[in-house]
Amino acid sequence: MTTFTAPSRAAALHVRHSVRRIDTPLGPMEARVSRGALVSLTFLRDPAAATTIERRDQCDDDAHKLDVLETQLDEYFAGARTTFDIPLALRGTPFQLTAWTALLDIPSGFTETYARLAARIDRPSAARAVGAAVGANPVAIIVPCHRIIGAGNKLTGYAAGIERKRALLELEQAI
Repeated sequence: MTTFTAPSRAAALHVRHSVRRIDTPLGPMEARVSRGALVSLTFLRDPAAATTIERRDQCDDDAHKLDVLETQLDEYFAGARTTFDIPLALRGTPFQLTAWTALLDIPSGFTETYARLAARIDRPSAARAVGAAVGANPVAIIVPCHRIIGAGNKLTGYAAGIERKRALLELEQAI
């Protein structure tokens, strides 16, 4: 199971990241690992810019974690993996961290609405705030914000594009 720890404020100011471009069937992604934990995983909006990302590994542990992440993503896109085993170091507000933690509990093949997620974190009137937190998720796929849908099972926004969201949900057989 994926776990995460919130870094201290002082640690966040002096962080060196290992960065790697990871090619996926849905387009290139940029992964950042620091001190052995995944900090961000995002789809690159501009494929031309993706060619400028070099493998910049700051330490062996980070390089190993990026290798593990790349392997697990390959398995995920091949349909052979539904959960990830990589440590996370998420940075956000306490509310965002609560919402992102709740996202980790949504299993592959299932979806949940913003309102249900808000209720699950004991903030039933905070569906819009949950939506904002979900939209600010720094770790695509691993923290499965793509599994959140609108009322009436409507596909709603996704930072990487609605077509990628649809493709991820189809891969997981959630739609």
